[in-house]
Amino acid sequence: MDLVVRGARVVDGTGGPSYRADVALEGGRIAAVRREGEPRPSGRRTLDADGLVLAPGFIDMHAHSDLALLRDPDHSAKAAQGVTLEVLGQDGLSYAPVDDRTLGEVRRAIAGWNGGGPEDTDVDFDWRTVGEYLDRLDRQGIAVNAAYLVPQGTVRMYAMGWEDRPPTGAELTRMKRLVAEGLEQGAVGMSSGLTYTPGRYAGDAELTELCRVVARYGGYYCPHHRSYGAGALEAYEEMVDLAREAGCALHLAHATMNFGVNEGRAPRLLALLDRALAEGADISLDTYPYTPGCTTLAAVLPGWASVGGPDAVLARLADPGTAERIRYDLEVRGSDGCHGVPVEWDTIEISGTCDPALADHVGSTVARTAARRGEDPWATARRLLLDDRLGSTILQHVGHEENVRAIMRHRVHTGGSDGILQGAKPHPRAYGTFPHYLGRYVRELGVLSLEECVAHLTSRPAARLGLPDRGLVREGFRADLVIFDPGTVAAGATFEAPRMLPSGIPHVLVDGRFVIEDGRRTDVLAGRAVRRTP
Repeated sequence: MDLVVRGARVVDGTGGPSYRADVALEGGRIAAVRREGEPRPSGRRTLDADGLVLAPGFIDMHAHSDLALLRDPDHSAKAAQGVTLEVLGQDGLSYAPVDDRTLGEVRRAIAGWNGGGPEDTDVDFDWRTVGEYLDRLDRQGIAVNAAYLVPQGTVRMYAMGWEDRPPTGAELTRMKRLVAEGLEQGAVGMSSGLTYTPGRYAGDAELTELCRVVARYGGYYCPHHRSYGAGALEAYEEMVDLAREAGCALHLAHATMNFGVNEGRAPRLLALLDRALAEGADISLDTYPYTPGCTTLAAVLPGWASVGGPDAVLARLADPGTAERIRYDLEVRGSDGCHGVPVEWDTIEISGTCDPALADHVGSTVARTAARRGEDPWATARRLLLDDRLGSTILQHVGHEENVRAIMRHRVHTGGSDGILQGAKPHPRAYGTFPHYLGRYVRELGVLSLEECVAHLTSRPAARLGLPDRGLVREGFRADLVIFDPGTVAAGATFEAPRMLPSGIPHVLVDGRFVIEDGRRTDVLAGRAVRRTP
């Protein structure tokens, strides 16, 4: 064998009891799992794992590493957490499929998530289709594996621009064709960002037609739905009904219940899901184990203010009369961008700016900065949106710990970081989600057992992705593995120091090769694009 890991406590991803075993690897796969008392395998190399847990590599079901994987081959932010597979193309906005116009527009629209704005020369955008993007990942070599969702907002942008109207028959046909081509080229499903422009302008009939295409190819629909605030339960129910109508599997993105209106309401969401599951619906969800959310400052603006794309938004913000209408929607009515809840500027912390000259905003809430400057919070936010060309990212401190814990216990729950790696002070979930589950919610709080938590992070997401040889420690499966110390594993990232790497994870293997060895990143780029065969 290439490698034998001796005497590990195997937590195999099934959720069943752990056991001691030797695990042998050969040719990038698990060749043997020999429990105590069985004949021990031999190998060209052995690793003593006494006292350590060996588990399948973790699958990040909601990642924003679309450009980070290309820009930063090291990618320790995820590799050091034990992540061996990320799902990209989230929230309905990513970089394929595109034409030249759409690529330029989407680069501007999500520069706050990924960098890659018009001034960014770190990445050569030499692809246009989903297949070409996946080929680029393979050609360059990446630290961990990556799967891709066709982004519905980008598809709409490609087919009909930034207009707030139903598509024509020809436009809908074009969108369906783009989704089908992406799935044929290896995408695992389709995502939406229904509070982001232009995906938010899609009605249920349009989304249902696109989901029927997804269902035909055996993929799943992953919506960031229309509200996580005042209309959250109705928004979840809308997605469940839509997926049922389309006959499509449903995976709810970062399934939280936020803002004051939803404190303690997670059981109502879970009851809704349980009813749908009992009726035969195919539903899963992902969450991150933190209370604040993270997005762009521009995302809180009302939908009407975003019609026409970034240049139109900036023009409206620059016009005093229109800017006053935006302020009224935000502060009095509760804009759809802020999930139907009047904005609370003291909960919005600036986490990053595209323009380094604006870095003094980072780490402060809009309310605190406004007080320091002696001005109204909206004046501060408006100036920042204009000066940073909509590129600023924010943390929104609007979550509830009891909701986080209740949702992560559910039987269809999986883990997703929603990790935005951009910005001077990103959310610590980008560097800490998976060890935070193991250290905080397993060891310290006992919200989940170790075996149950590992199943949430491995076999459940692998099943949703339709990957038959990942997510378990089992002979013949891919040798994507993490080896960690259950007594010390912990997130190093905090809100004050969000880029600290975790502790207690000495070894991570992708395709049987060490990407983390003895706690350090190697130079191995063993990751590949994981294409789902329709």
